[in-house]
Amino acid sequence: MYFGLSEEQQSFQEIIRKFLDDEATIEKIKLFNKGDLSDFPETIHKGLLELGINNLIIPEQYGGLGLDILFATAVSQSLGAGVAPSPFIGSYVLAPFAILQTGNDEQKEKYLLGISEAKMRFGVGLTEYIASRDNAEIIFENGKINGRALFVIDAANATHYLISDSSGILSIIDSNDPGLEIINLTTVDKTTSVVELKMNNVNAEQLDSPENNSSNTQRLVDLGRLMIAADSLGAAQVMIDKAVEYSMQRKQFGRAIGSFQAVKHMCAQMAADLEPCYSLIWYSAHSMDHIPEESNLMASHSKAHVSDVASYIAKTSTEVHGGMGFTDELGLHYWFKRIGLNRQLLGGVDTVREEAADSQGF
Repeated sequence: MYFGLSEEQQSFQEIIRKFLDDEATIEKIKLFNKGDLSDFPETIHKGLLELGINNLIIPEQYGGLGLDILFATAVSQSLGAGVAPSPFIGSYVLAPFAILQTGNDEQKEKYLLGISEAKMRFGVGLTEYIASRDNAEIIFENGKINGRALFVIDAANATHYLISDSSGILSIIDSNDPGLEIINLTTVDKTTSVVELKMNNVNAEQLDSPENNSSNTQRLVDLGRLMIAADSLGAAQVMIDKAVEYSMQRKQFGRAIGSFQAVKHMCAQMAADLEPCYSLIWYSAHSMDHIPEESNLMASHSKAHVSDVASYIAKTSTEVHGGMGFTDELGLHYWFKRIGLNRQLLGGVDTVREEAADSQGF
């Protein structure tokens, strides 16, 4: 039996890739990184909204498409391949998933409609639940929230933020609250927006459902890790493709370097390492919807394994390019940096593997 993406999912991936190839060119990404195209992310974001990335997992009754997690995973892979400087994982996967799982009917109507109509955009902060930091405790009390939320993803131009405390209770805050201070964090990957939130008596709307607990927040973390792994998968595949293409064009001693056995082995090893990651990601996405008892372990494996493989590919692809791989001319480093940041978001490899071991009683 073949297990893979449907024709519809593959078609949607191709549409997104073509849009990004046309509109998010390396030249434009370079200019944005230099500060010359400040409106570039919003232009790309509007184009992706027209393709419907905000509606994927929202049920039809709230104006969405009612698609599954595997479909969203396929989209995340394409966005990683195009190093899209646009929010997706937090705004249009984690936020609607959390609201569907732990919100009441009124909250679902308000926020899911807002997301599907592109009137709301969510940043998501789960670091306190994953790994609390010193002097960064988040406290919910009497409808107010105090503390610091670190490494909040999809934060650019967010209208709201979904925040978890250390116990896994989820709340929504408005980005315009006077007690909220938003601090932009500079990372190696400028195509991904990450901020720190300082909250001083900020009004917080707790998601009102008996399911608003640590088990569902863990599912939210698992979903985020899966989506990040899919993003890295797309980026890693592009780095392989670029390495192979370059090896067939670059000549030394009158021969294409791709004809040298050492270079052949490097490219073949990258392809062999990445190919099983597709099945791992797809099965993990399938389990999120259909085999919940396996979803935690599979998401952990996906995040840890793909992070390691993608990091290896980022390094090896750069080596195949030789000195040119380190230059801004080729722009290979944009995928390299995307993979590097993804490796750390929502828990690094060691953290995720430790959780996977704990879940199995090791």
